[in-house]
Amino acid sequence: MELSNINENGKLTISVSGRVDTVTAPELEKYIEDNAKGVSQLILDLKDMSYTSSAGLRVILKAHKLMSGKGEMKIINVQRDVMDIFEITGFCDILNIN
Repeated sequence: MELSNINENGKLTISVSGRVDTVTAPELEKYIEDNAKGVSQLILDLKDMSYTSSAGLRVILKAHKLMSGKGEMKIINVQRDVMDIFEITGFCDILNIN
């Protein structure tokens, strides 16, 4: 998994590439927590994320809860395989996915 971000005027875009699973999910969680301080909008760009396990879903849900108290979170550019996981788990009903 590789992570990068752009932080502009309170808008943080985090790009996630590769697989998010039980091994890499803690790294993503820490990355979000470390970089989301003081932002009002979090965008997760998943165009290069090929897979997420339940551990990755937990991190995404935690980020959603973190942002619900201080702004908004959007998920963009979701690959079909990952979108299938979001649909099966009902995350499409919870998250703002564009």
